[in-house]
Amino acid sequence: MAKTPFELKGRRVFVAGHRGMVGSALVRRLASEDVELLTVARAEVDLRNQAAVFDWFAKKRPQAVFLAAAKVGGIIANNTLRAEFIYDNLVLATNIIQASHQSGAEKLMFLGSSCIYPRLAPQPMREDSMLTGPLEITNEPYAIAKIAGIKMVEAYRSQYGSDFISVMPTNLYGPGDNYHPEYSHVVAALIRRFHEAKVAGAPEVVVWGTGTPRREFLYVDDLADACIHLMKTYSSDELVNIGTGEDITIAEFARMVAGAVGYRGVISFDPSRPDGTPRKLLDVSRLARLGWRAPTSLEDGIKLAYQAFLREHQQAAE
Repeated sequence: MAKTPFELKGRRVFVAGHRGMVGSALVRRLASEDVELLTVARAEVDLRNQAAVFDWFAKKRPQAVFLAAAKVGGIIANNTLRAEFIYDNLVLATNIIQASHQSGAEKLMFLGSSCIYPRLAPQPMREDSMLTGPLEITNEPYAIAKIAGIKMVEAYRSQYGSDFISVMPTNLYGPGDNYHPEYSHVVAALIRRFHEAKVAGAPEVVVWGTGTPRREFLYVDDLADACIHLMKTYSSDELVNIGTGEDITIAEFARMVAGAVGYRGVISFDPSRPDGTPRKLLDVSRLARLGWRAPTSLEDGIKLAYQAFLREHQQAAE
């Protein structure tokens, strides 16, 4: 049952999804925690394969689990790969949560997504607004799978007394992001588009949508730090939002990215592309009461993200 504070030092800690943006940030952060870090490559164990997952957990017996494995993408990926998004994310959650229970893991953290909240949820979005209204249709399959994971965590706590918790990150960016031209999230998409425009000397960059939606952005290494803080100090069936508590319009954000990249051309908007949810700002008052605030400003974070993009771009070219 719940033990707070929960000591990570000396424990076997499994990061599911260690190659992804969130998982790799958790691995970086755990390097200073004196843990026995467990990871597994997809070629060795496909986390969607229940038998393989159960067998791996039985052998390795992780004591703490960060469930960061997920199929993720931007608005186009969510809307076009609907079957993959619901299937992959459901099966990842069910396999890892049940395997953690069966193998006696002492603590598990499930990472959700702010898209679990209703499309028109009151802003800023509080944790108790989940399931109070219709979801944003473009990412509904992904959101449903994440809600199922949260409800699994609640069920295992209530039935088995498992010390499993759920956290809700806002929009993330930083090292390890996906820069796919169609399927990436907005931060990575804009960094890539402005960089390529700068290199090509393009006079104009077209940003998808109207530029009016407001979004909150969190540097991924800040998320990892918040996750470690909550893993050690938090134990409840209530979700915890993880964000900055501040948002910005996509138009303002695009200008900030252009500045960081050094693009000097014209920025225009394509209203034929979908905007998605009008506003997504998390209420982070619960997180603040638990003793954590995001240390990296958006301006500094975008500069760090662009440096990471350049490094990854260079490595891919070598």
